[in-house]
Amino acid sequence: QVHAVESGGGLAEAGGSLRLSCAASGSISSRSSMGWYRQGPGKQRELVALITSGGVINYADSVKGRFTISRDNAMNTVVLQMNSLKPMDTAVYYCNVVDGAFAYWGQGIPVTVSS
Repeated sequence: QVHAVESGGGLAEAGGSLRLSCAASGSISSRSSMGWYRQGPGKQRELVALITSGGVINYADSVKGRFTISRDNAMNTVVLQMNSLKPMDTAVYYCNVVDGAFAYWGQGIPVTVSS
């Protein structure tokens, strides 16, 4: 069983920055991927960014150039640095760990960006 716990987030003004962290505990293989999804008000959950254990990264088009994902394989942590925030980034952000056939989710952490 894998547990993912998010931290960071909160309130920021447009143009500001926030940093999200996720620590995953439990048995995680060396081939897992870790990432972040978000769900805005009245919207479906969508991918924000993910990173494989080998360092391959995928970003949503809407965050490219503004958000940076990084990972510490030894610590099983993943960080999302969010810069140049926009009101459209307001959402609940979820940490995601995919290990083989299993997907694990954090409880979610809210991010609110005011205009």
